[in-house]
Amino acid sequence: MHDERRRIEERVERVHDQRIKPAIYAATVPFEVEAWQAPGEPVSFEEAAAAPYEPFVMDTPWGPPWGTTWFRMRGQVPAEWAGKRVEAVIDLGFVGDWPGNQAEALVHLTDGTPLKAVNPLNQYVAIANPATGGETVDYLVEAASNPDILANNFAAPTPMGDVLTAGDRPLYTFRRADLAVLDEQVWHLDLDLQVLRELMVHLGEHEPRRHEIMHALDRAMDALDLDDISGSAAAVREVLAPVLARPAHASAHTISGVGHAHIDSAWLWPIRETKRKTSRTFSNVTSLADEYDDFIFACSQAQQYEWVRDNYPHVWARIQDSVKKGQWAPVGGMWVEADGNLPGGEAIARQLIHGKRFFIEHFGVETKGVWLPDSFGYTAAYPQLAKLAGNEWFLTQKISWNQTNKFPHHTFWWEGIDGTRIFTHFPPVDTYNARFSGEEMDRAVRNYSEKGGGTRSLAPFGWGDGGGGPTREIMERARRLKDLEGSPKVVVEHPDAFFAKAREEYPDAPVWNGELYLELHRATYTSQARTKQGNRRSEHLLREAELWATTAALHAPGYSYPYEKLDRLWKTVLLHQFHDILPGSSIAWVHREAEAEYARVAQELQALTAEAIAALGAGGPRVFNTSPCDRAEVIRTADGTPAYVEVPASGSAPLTDAEPAQPVKAEERVLDNGLVRVEVAEDGTLSSVYDLRSNREVLAGQGNLLRLHTDLPNYWDAWDIDKHYKNRYTDLLTPDSVEVVSQDPLLGAIRVTRSFGKGSTITQTITVRAGSPRIDFETDIDWHEAEKILKAGFPVDIRAPHSSAEIQFGHVQRPTHTNTSWEAARFEVAGHRWVHIGEPGYGVAVINDSTYGHDVSRTVREDGGTTTTVRLSLVRAPRIPDPEADQGRHRFVYSLLPGADIEDAVAEGYALNLPLRVADASGAPEPVVSMDGEGVTVEAVKLADDESGDVVVRLYESRGGRAHGVLRTGFPLAGAQVTDLLERPLQDADLDGDGDGAVAVSLRPFQVLTLRLRRGATGR
Repeated sequence: MHDERRRIEERVERVHDQRIKPAIYAATVPFEVEAWQAPGEPVSFEEAAAAPYEPFVMDTPWGPPWGTTWFRMRGQVPAEWAGKRVEAVIDLGFVGDWPGNQAEALVHLTDGTPLKAVNPLNQYVAIANPATGGETVDYLVEAASNPDILANNFAAPTPMGDVLTAGDRPLYTFRRADLAVLDEQVWHLDLDLQVLRELMVHLGEHEPRRHEIMHALDRAMDALDLDDISGSAAAVREVLAPVLARPAHASAHTISGVGHAHIDSAWLWPIRETKRKTSRTFSNVTSLADEYDDFIFACSQAQQYEWVRDNYPHVWARIQDSVKKGQWAPVGGMWVEADGNLPGGEAIARQLIHGKRFFIEHFGVETKGVWLPDSFGYTAAYPQLAKLAGNEWFLTQKISWNQTNKFPHHTFWWEGIDGTRIFTHFPPVDTYNARFSGEEMDRAVRNYSEKGGGTRSLAPFGWGDGGGGPTREIMERARRLKDLEGSPKVVVEHPDAFFAKAREEYPDAPVWNGELYLELHRATYTSQARTKQGNRRSEHLLREAELWATTAALHAPGYSYPYEKLDRLWKTVLLHQFHDILPGSSIAWVHREAEAEYARVAQELQALTAEAIAALGAGGPRVFNTSPCDRAEVIRTADGTPAYVEVPASGSAPLTDAEPAQPVKAEERVLDNGLVRVEVAEDGTLSSVYDLRSNREVLAGQGNLLRLHTDLPNYWDAWDIDKHYKNRYTDLLTPDSVEVVSQDPLLGAIRVTRSFGKGSTITQTITVRAGSPRIDFETDIDWHEAEKILKAGFPVDIRAPHSSAEIQFGHVQRPTHTNTSWEAARFEVAGHRWVHIGEPGYGVAVINDSTYGHDVSRTVREDGGTTTTVRLSLVRAPRIPDPEADQGRHRFVYSLLPGADIEDAVAEGYALNLPLRVADASGAPEPVVSMDGEGVTVEAVKLADDESGDVVVRLYESRGGRAHGVLRTGFPLAGAQVTDLLERPLQDADLDGDGDGAVAVSLRPFQVLTLRLRRGATGR
């Protein structure tokens, strides 16, 4: 037989694209269209309905950036269309090949009822099937003209990322608004051809099935009357029916399709636009559920549901109905799909708590899995926290973006730092916007790593980010691929069903231990530093407000615990931990609003804490310690005078002038407090840090060396830092001044100022306090660089085989060598409040109050000694998608802690991030809880969310070893229970045998424990 593949494939392609596809709509009549441009921000339907409209002509430009145009569309179905399927077809002038953020619209009836959205790949609104003819159609269409920030492929900065800079030139040209007849036979023929063509070209040339399909397509083209596509479509489908009916091989891979619409809660659009995106997509989804009984849609992010509930009650009611029918599956159990590295431990717990509670309360559904396809790496604390929230599985996708190493598994057990394992899947289709194309189906099978162990994978399908979600075309593809030879078998089902089947067939799946590190997007640990600082401050202020509100609720008559305010503030902070806000990868508008929100949150939380402390009664200045560790340190009082205070963990003490063992000496460029001696060189770096307790020099080079690197990644500017950044840099070694600025016996300080680059300045105050070996670097930067990153390095004379970085409820160890490509790929990593390096008998910690990115490297010197260098990433200057990212003022503190073990790092990490508070108060009561025993750390103290008055305490083991201790309460204790994160009882806690009602605690390494403490009769 002659090889005619090229002729046949080209024939099918042309006939399909040029003749069949244009014939899907058999007849059309245009709508009569009028328009009204809403001024400023979006308006209500009622305001739009009452607005003055003017005639609008097709092919007319419309829509300034971030604007809203309302269109009134009127039409009448022709009488001759009776018995046919009639739809409205609307093309707002869609651009590019990404169906996400651009022109989008929500179609309403004239009474305000939302019907369905219009998106680039979902342009129809069903009107009648069948039509009676003569129907009048009257719509009000809310159209958003969002700029396509991706239009230039991130090649250059754009002003479009903020309404303040985007201008007002219309972005889109309205192409079509018609009533049309859908020719269902032609439409189905179009889908038959697409599925078979794509299957054919992805089968091997040696496969008989490929040739069988090819010749069937050739015969089908012979059966098609090019002059009567509609009339011959049924006959053509009959020719194709036999090849579409051939069943899949018995061993064919099974793909569980799950409808999905990944909607970033903010990214290349502001939060206000996400509220509308959700309404549009969810309208589409509920409409599709009415058309397809076998359709199932999985949707995460309780925050987005709440927006729809509050702003689109009609859509909310339809969602509730779809959930009852089993077609809508709430998943994820988190408030938003948060970043996987940067939120604190308690914040991730609250993400799970608030998300799961929302779905239980509003749908009676307890979600079983964590759904996080798009976050930029995942903390090793997740398995334990997920399980403690009642989850059974974990789903992610983003690791497929790895730059260097291919992740070895798709179905596996993920083991966290405490030993907890959770069943995890990583879809081999490598997308969370699948459409069941031939290329995707082929990739899913080829890519699947568990062949021979498992036989199934999951594929989330649908267009995200304003693309409209799943479509009827995708559902039709799924139906054709349900049992088709040459293809994996596709079944649309709930993700819980997939995970149950996958776990049943592969219970002994391989184990991955530790963090899921994404070998890409490493700059998200640093970009938009003010957003990250706002998050860090908010997390610690929330901790503080909850602790002192609990104290006041227990001991202050008339005080009411602020349940509603704390709930609302937590949700605000959780929203801004979304995986494009907190990582710093959103447009300028998003980060401008985030900074304002953090300022508002801080102001309100400060007020709540002040109210709680004031409720305890006035009596004189006292010092309040929110940290879980006892404190003895120097603080500055209200008038700036240093004072040395000693305060118990989670408690308070009078403001007195206690005496430290030895005063601080500050002369020339030397600071000495009897514990450490710090020498500052003429160039402003540290020439020596001598640990007087251990009689050893800490540094092996210039300490606090500020290095300015060129930072232009290959593609994703705000997201990425590529390894070549290390090759070009300037050391900041020419200070404007170096001067002693404090010689107080309690506090010595040297100030170093520098000017550099394009008008940037940095002022650092190097501070040593009496009684503490910690050296603080109070930093004030006025930053005006572009495509640069500033690092602060500490070369330490330690041979450290690994570094330890704090993560949520513990820490991870990472090798300091680069033996393998996996280790080499970790050239930039994330940590929370501290990084520790050590050798037997000695360690050093680098502590921070708001930075996350860092690198640790190791070299051997000519004298045979080893230098381990820790470098903090202080600030970046990406220009895409926000051209002004990080420009301006930054204030933060980082510290060097010589002679530190892990326990010291934990304590000082809390101390730096939870400054002591001085307030006027009477003799405060005992701490709500106190802990006897090393290694057990109190993370949260609050009243139970059910408003029962029970006290909830969250503890964890913080050193990485076993811990035993006794939790004592500052109130009468009637009973205690161990609970899950949602404060539901798991078991009774062991009361200590000494009769005082304390709770005995035994923890495995990094175990998280939540205790619910019932108050005795004399407690309030």
